[in-house]
Amino acid sequence: QVQLVESGGGLVQAGGSLRLSCAASGRNFSINTMGWYRQAPGKQRELVATITSDGRTTYGDSVKGRFSISRDNTKITVYLQMNSLKPEDTAVYYCLAFPYYWGQGTQVTVSS
Repeated sequence: QVQLVESGGGLVQAGGSLRLSCAASGRNFSINTMGWYRQAPGKQRELVATITSDGRTTYGDSVKGRFSISRDNTKITVYLQMNSLKPEDTAVYYCLAFPYYWGQGTQVTVSS
């Protein structure tokens, strides 16, 4: 059974940092591109960052320079380091193992 389990969300003040983790199991995801998306209330789900199996990364415009995605293929885990958080980063953050394996999401709330 394929599972993606996110952790690390929570409440943080503006300017603070959080590190999200996504542990994948059930198949060999080391060859899959993986990514993070987020969805705020009343808004569409949007790209945060992706990382290929060989470490190439892409970022959404709103997080460039503040967030960093990485992965550990031995643990089949992908990470999202979020720095300089802003209230507009408040959302449910979802892990994706391409093409269509989604986690359940973890809430990130940034207070002003």
